[in-house]
Amino acid sequence: MELIQVDQVQNLISEFENKPVYLHVETTNGAYANHFDSKVFNAGTFLRNIQVSFTHAHLTGGNKEPYRVGLKLDNNGWVYVQGLTHFEVTEDKELLLAGLNYEGQLAAALEISSKPFKD
Repeated sequence: MELIQVDQVQNLISEFENKPVYLHVETTNGAYANHFDSKVFNAGTFLRNIQVSFTHAHLTGGNKEPYRVGLKLDNNGWVYVQGLTHFEVTEDKELLLAGLNYEGQLAAALEISSKPFKD
């Protein structure tokens, strides 16, 4: 994976606009979050192969903070993922965006594909 380059990643996301796509969205603070601080509990989200169509995609953030992506759905809903730092495009032309914490562990993911993701 490479560090997010704003113009490149914005163009890649925009290529999926106004088409039916499949999303994978994942967020986590780590399965062992409360081992480091007893006042913290594990929290996360996992969505896989959710079919949507979005009319607008916006990548913002950066500088000293991770990036965030907002996808405006064609039904006026939104998908919003914050904490993204890296990206890659797979051989199957899936766009993978990941947020890695300071220890290199996954904190957030947004993946977009024109085909369902493999199990």
